[in-house]
Amino acid sequence: MIIKKLRNKNNWSQEHLAALCDLNVRTIQRVESGNKASLETLQSLAAVFQVDVSLLTEEVTVIDKHSEHWKAQPWWLRLLFFGVPSRKMQVWLELSLLLLGMLVLFVYDSKIVAASIFVSTYITGLSIRYGDDRAIW
Repeated sequence: MIIKKLRNKNNWSQEHLAALCDLNVRTIQRVESGNKASLETLQSLAAVFQVDVSLLTEEVTVIDKHSEHWKAQPWWLRLLFFGVPSRKMQVWLELSLLLLGMLVLFVYDSKIVAASIFVSTYITGLSIRYGDDRAIW
């Protein structure tokens, strides 16, 4: 995703970037779609963009809520991600809900409240996996 953003920032086509990096266009397409890239590929891309390789290896998981891809998602998914800018934040929410549910269950001994928190945790986890499958990040 970061590769595509850097490429678009420079107004380059995939073919132009491939030529600058001495890579195959298909390699650029695979890297932009989120597939793993070899160290040599990342070094070539980093050299062309004049950035550190570590920038290219960072997982960028921000939801672009202005894109047509996001607007095409079901309403319930958009509702679940209301106010959530990134996958990382959603994962933290899932973990926090799990810990809260355990706290309520074992410390306060409230089975009904704990069950509802665990259901929320499960729905949050499902939404993360659904978002991964639909490549919304």
